[in-house]
Amino acid sequence: MKSNSSRALSLTAVLLLVACGESSLLGPDAPQGIDGVALLGPLCPVEREDEPCPDRPLQDATIRVRRQSSGGTFATLSTDADGRFRVGLEPGDYTLVPEPGDPFPVASEQDVTVAPGVWIEVTVSFDTGIRAPVPPLR
Repeated sequence: MKSNSSRALSLTAVLLLVACGESSLLGPDAPQGIDGVALLGPLCPVEREDEPCPDRPLQDATIRVRRQSSGGTFATLSTDADGRFRVGLEPGDYTLVPEPGDPFPVASEQDVTVAPGVWIEVTVSFDTGIRAPVPPLR
């Protein structure tokens, strides 16, 4: 297992950072930010107790980071082979905007608050679309 510092260095290589004059973006060795993973699921149309079908890490998922106060995207992240991403940020309120596939997988936007000195752990769940929605019971 990699140490936090070597993991941060390896994850730095997979981050595509687009800074547009935004001072919120810091390096992966910052005292706070977002440390996340993108997962893909469900992977089986039916899941049984004796045949688990866990979600798997999603490589090369693209997630945009938007500061809520300014509304503009200032960083675009790409997940590594383990579905991981990491970005150092100034304290504040952010929105993670996962880019969808065509038409799947899809994931919902997530609001994240970064506190001083804290790395927030986030899971971005991408839906494969393999299961149809269950109609409500009447």
